[in-house]
Amino acid sequence: MPSGKVDKPVIQDNRDGTVSVKYDPREEGSHELVVKYNGEPVQGSPFKFHVDSITSGYVTAYGPGLTHGITGEPANFTISTKGASAGGLTMAVEGPSKAVINYHDNKDGTVSVQYLPTAPGEYQVSVRFGDRHIKGSPYFAKITGEGRKRNQISVGSCSEVTMPGDITDDDLRALNASIQAPSGLEEPCFLKRMPTGNIGISFTPRETGEHLVSVKRLGKHISNSPFKVTVCEREVGDAKKVKVSGAGLKEGQTHADNIFSVDTRNAGFGGLSVSIEGPSKAEIQCTDKDDGTLNISYKPTEPGYYIVNLKFADHHVEGSPFTVKVAGEGSNRKREKIQRERDAVPITEIGSQCKLTFKMPGITSFDLAACVTSPSNVTEDAEIQEIEDGLYSVHFVPKELGVHTVSVRYSEMHIPGSPFQFTVGPLRDSGSHLVKAGGSGLERGVVGEAAEFNVWTREAGGGSLAISVEGPSKADIEFKDRKDGSCDVSYKVTEPGEYRVGLKFNDRHIPDSPFKVYVSPDAGDAHKLEVQQFPQGNIQADAPYQFMVRKNGAKGDLDARIVAPSGTDDDCFIQAIDSEMTSVRFYPRENGIHAIHVKFNGVHIPDSPFRIKVGKNVADPAAVHATGNGLEEVKTGHKADFIINTCNAGVGTLHVSIDGPSKVAMDCTEVEEGYKVRYTPLLPGEHYITVKYNNVHIVGSPFKVDAVGDKLADEGAQETSTVILETVQKVAKGGKNTGVHLPNFKSDASKVVPKGMGLNRAYIGKQNQFSICATDAGNNILYVGMYGPKGPCEEFHVKHAGHNNYNVQYLVRDRGQYVLLIKWGEEHIPGSPFQIDV
Repeated sequence: MPSGKVDKPVIQDNRDGTVSVKYDPREEGSHELVVKYNGEPVQGSPFKFHVDSITSGYVTAYGPGLTHGITGEPANFTISTKGASAGGLTMAVEGPSKAVINYHDNKDGTVSVQYLPTAPGEYQVSVRFGDRHIKGSPYFAKITGEGRKRNQISVGSCSEVTMPGDITDDDLRALNASIQAPSGLEEPCFLKRMPTGNIGISFTPRETGEHLVSVKRLGKHISNSPFKVTVCEREVGDAKKVKVSGAGLKEGQTHADNIFSVDTRNAGFGGLSVSIEGPSKAEIQCTDKDDGTLNISYKPTEPGYYIVNLKFADHHVEGSPFTVKVAGEGSNRKREKIQRERDAVPITEIGSQCKLTFKMPGITSFDLAACVTSPSNVTEDAEIQEIEDGLYSVHFVPKELGVHTVSVRYSEMHIPGSPFQFTVGPLRDSGSHLVKAGGSGLERGVVGEAAEFNVWTREAGGGSLAISVEGPSKADIEFKDRKDGSCDVSYKVTEPGEYRVGLKFNDRHIPDSPFKVYVSPDAGDAHKLEVQQFPQGNIQADAPYQFMVRKNGAKGDLDARIVAPSGTDDDCFIQAIDSEMTSVRFYPRENGIHAIHVKFNGVHIPDSPFRIKVGKNVADPAAVHATGNGLEEVKTGHKADFIINTCNAGVGTLHVSIDGPSKVAMDCTEVEEGYKVRYTPLLPGEHYITVKYNNVHIVGSPFKVDAVGDKLADEGAQETSTVILETVQKVAKGGKNTGVHLPNFKSDASKVVPKGMGLNRAYIGKQNQFSICATDAGNNILYVGMYGPKGPCEEFHVKHAGHNNYNVQYLVRDRGQYVLLIKWGEEHIPGSPFQIDV
């Protein structure tokens, strides 16, 4: 209640699947109604409403549309005019999308109002009577995108200019270019070889006038750079000049191709991006017609309202976003959802026991190994314990604050979810992008059997975790909290087919969610099959390998495919050797971890998919780090960059994508320690930068970056920009990124005491000796060396006698003066270098 007191309404079960809540208010002002089901708040709770006294004569409004709603579904509320005429009423809805308002005078002193929000976000609903806001106005309604599926496609079109001068292909790789518009907006642009043999620069012109193109090699301008490029009126992409037509933008049918056409011929240069969001993820296809126009079709699988965003050169075309009503039969998918509150885990301190748990049923713990890399890049082994059957925990004691990398490997390959980020000390960031999930239940399932997976929310802080399973049948979802920031989820379904497992944290999908899982029918005979002679050891790309499958009396067909780290999949060759044995041949074409799916009558055989490591220096995502200002806070219209360090990470596929309020111009160039990514954001807001190495997130990915500044493009649906490249082997030269990390020694060379005759005089052909006592000098490495008139001395023996005491013997062959150096770590000990007469 407004006074802060709490009141209980009456709840009545209407016995028809609905419940009535009745309440007699006793105070004027703003109330909050909290509705919970099984201890979990229902969507939209707490609801806010305003209570007025009957005699006030004021106009009031009430209804769900003033507090919450779902994109693409009409939001409703009612205005009570207290007998005043509806004539003096004005209404406005402002928010992330334009919302069409309809209202109806019910002739009983009330007016029903409906508006259709098409994008998620906060909407401001103003109701005025005469020229004054009514009590409680403006109202703020939270519109969520829950249940909205999004799909998008982009068609690029760039302006190209030729650059003077000769440049070899090797040069081309070492150059990077950016273009600055008259307004100061600076973006990366691309260099490519033109058919004429010259070098062309391709970019999307956004404004007219003189642009400056800077071309740099290793940060220095090449000769004649910066170049001037003049952009004229008709080259600048103009979304207003794009023509769209077709019935597909007004209404559509499920399970059919709904078509519209787009003509960009008179609109200058610019990329076209199409995104469609609605109750299902509609498949989008784009075909070029011969006359320079495009046909775009989309195929929704569920009826309802869909929102089509059409942008050209980052601005909406006339009429966009379009709201399309799609009719027809749905795909009859059932959905089950559970929600659990997660508390933030207490902060871990230096020297305390840290633990990370995971469940991996059906493996031999003998092949599990874990290691932890600290913020200063020191890697140590961690201990793994089996808590109960199939549940393991990794233990380590940190020596410094900051983000640690925990790698957990099973037979030398990262388990799903690894490498993990583990922060010691206070969390630097929190949110859905730091939640991880992994396990066989996100890859495959069998009808009637529990499919299990792990969810780690420790790094994301506190919040609510929602787990949904959608598919041909309802799912029975079980949730077990392990109280250390991780939990164990399992679900069971009764029908085979394709399911989507969605994981949301505080109403945002976690990375890679929703997961697509194919649930195969009841296993049948598949469990009888076993794999033999699976290749071990050094497996190389572009060479054939084989293994055997024994049927053990099962009847049916065997089928196998190999999925590469880049996601491409290939058939395996299957040959029956006799009634029992079948040979499966496969041919990996990339380096990295491949998965081989072996199915019998459409059902995975035990342990399928089998993982196999191809190539010697296989990419290790745990060794890749990203740093730079472009991962912190960036400005719209300004270039931002960050470095991805791939030293000692092997060869692999690097995949960088930026998901944000608008597309970003992005490029990636090779630098000494790895790769440099540059991008220019156009709209303020949250950008999520995903960096994957061989299809596995590196630690910290996705990175959340806030862009601030002016809006340089139109808002629409979230958009993604991606760049993918094959990396080359990188080895660091010196510095702190070399392969071997020296421990951080704490020592004092001035406390080392040398003793013995051999420090002043020596005799030819005899064993000369002295001793070194470094007991009080801390820990370090002893370096001893001796140089004479004709070169180094013959031989040296250094023996450690315990407690940092050393005995040294040496042999010399020539007369003259020698120099003896003794260092404790990097520093000379007292008296060094010594001069010795032989």
